[in-house]
Amino acid sequence: MQPKILTTMRDYSPALFVSDALAGLTVAMVAIPLSIAIAIASGADPAKGLVTAVIGGLLISLLGGSRVQIGGPTGAFIVVVFGVIADHGYDGLVLATAMAGVILIVAGWLRAGRLIALVPEAVVNGFTIGIALIIAFSQLGDLLGLDLRGVPADLAEKAPAIWAARGDINPLAVVTGIAAMVLIVVLRRAFPRFPGLVVAMAVVSAGVMLAAMPVETIAGRYGELPRALPWPSVPDITFAKVAELLPSALVIAFLAAVESLLSAMVADRMIGSQHRPNAEVSAQGWANLGSALFGGMPATGAIARTATNVNAGGKTPVAGVLHAAFILLIMLAAAPLAGYLALPALAGLLLITAWNMSEPHKWRSYWAAPVADRALLLLTLLLTVAADLTIAIGTGVALGLLLRLSKSRKLFG
Repeated sequence: MQPKILTTMRDYSPALFVSDALAGLTVAMVAIPLSIAIAIASGADPAKGLVTAVIGGLLISLLGGSRVQIGGPTGAFIVVVFGVIADHGYDGLVLATAMAGVILIVAGWLRAGRLIALVPEAVVNGFTIGIALIIAFSQLGDLLGLDLRGVPADLAEKAPAIWAARGDINPLAVVTGIAAMVLIVVLRRAFPRFPGLVVAMAVVSAGVMLAAMPVETIAGRYGELPRALPWPSVPDITFAKVAELLPSALVIAFLAAVESLLSAMVADRMIGSQHRPNAEVSAQGWANLGSALFGGMPATGAIARTATNVNAGGKTPVAGVLHAAFILLIMLAAAPLAGYLALPALAGLLLITAWNMSEPHKWRSYWAAPVADRALLLLTLLLTVAADLTIAIGTGVALGLLLRLSKSRKLFG
């Protein structure tokens, strides 16, 4: 369970540091608007996303088992975080995140990292697409200029609320969101190594400000972002709260383990390396525990930011450490500037994130899979959207393991 950073430090050089520093700065610029947008979509204060990116990102890179993994808040957590905050308040989320951290640390010590491979791929794909759908619907309010705070993120309640408020749609907000999405896509395709996401957010938000458009911004809704990290504190712990939050903590732990290991596997293919799964799972635990102590949200390895790191030239975990340091420095020096970010532009950013999460380039292969796998994917997707992640994951994993057991009996029977 040795962290990868210890291995890479043996032959570290100034040239590697320069490469890691440039990559870390690039990823930090991408991570700042994403972290803010994910926090807002989760029903949390935007500053919580930055805290999570700094603390969670730092610990994942310091203690993780991947050379280039970048950690922080991710879209996969939006649904469960929104639900926990709605049911138990933000203090409940902090405790659930800390509990998930402890669960993951124990799982890493028990060398459970490789057990994630037993989760059927159809289940992972099904709930990932389901989460992407929920995220997309959750952003329609801000994209249309509607204030739907307090409305749950699930489709059954969000869709009727949007329809009921259709007369209040702000056309300028719609234009702002669409402009941001178009600019992100164009810049990403024209300059794949350039942090076009940051440019798109800055250009669109500056246009809103200079034109004095009646479009809501971060500062307008949440006030100015803080210029410092909060002091660490231990959440209020009681047996009743622990028992009540245990299902949510288990879901957070499962999502953190699965997404971080999937991201590490993607990174391995990109750089021709091999991650250490047990160290990676344990690192997610310490990252979530650390994030909770600073009042942050759940953290895990982020596939998009990890790929950005690789494409920007990141070679070792030092890039991830520097990415967290750069976010902190920018937060200390220029946090008020983030207040000018237009909420419809952030909504557009998350709509693109949701689309990418669903991995549309793989849909054809999903449809070509065996009937049992297709049925399992669709069932998990429907349960994720119509029920909740706990039921979707539990049912999907149980049915998947039964299918695998049935196939093995046919092979050896």
